[in-house]
Amino acid sequence: MATDTYTRILDSAQALIVTRGYNAFSYADIAAEVGVGKATIHHHFPGKADLVVAVLGRYRQQLADGLAAMSAHEPRADKRLHGYVGYWEQCIRSNDAPFCIAALLAAELPSLPPEVASAVKAHFDELNGWIARFIEDGVRAGELQSSENPEKSAQMLIASVHGAMLAARVAGGDVALFSSITAPAIQRLTG
Repeated sequence: MATDTYTRILDSAQALIVTRGYNAFSYADIAAEVGVGKATIHHHFPGKADLVVAVLGRYRQQLADGLAAMSAHEPRADKRLHGYVGYWEQCIRSNDAPFCIAALLAAELPSLPPEVASAVKAHFDELNGWIARFIEDGVRAGELQSSENPEKSAQMLIASVHGAMLAARVAGGDVALFSSITAPAIQRLTG
């Protein structure tokens, strides 16, 4: 069972990954923010890689829960894709989670410890699987169209969404820019 301190450490690490990346934060930064000693962090997470793998594990679970809920409540695949893109649009607009932490970590992949790199890859494999199933369901139901196989179409959409996040971030959180990039990617699938 996660303690409040454990959760606050994960929250702090996730925020630091979004603002600084993997290589630019330390346990001292987390200790100062959470108000605990570094030994407390080491008690929960012996090394930084352990901490970041746990952050990614929680992040992946939240993603899976959100996509599963979307699947359960929205039968139309085209609306699921709009929901996925709309989620990120809202995150950029509200600035509460304006960038996917797995995408940020992917940019640092060559310098990440192997266990963190593996967790990043697992995140994208899982995300691609979900989006590919949405696309496959939509093509089968006549709600979507694609000349590519579902996995390739999913990769292209995910790349567009993450590229749009990056462009919006560079432009100071420009939601309109994000939308102008993702709209054609969705349009390609919805016709």
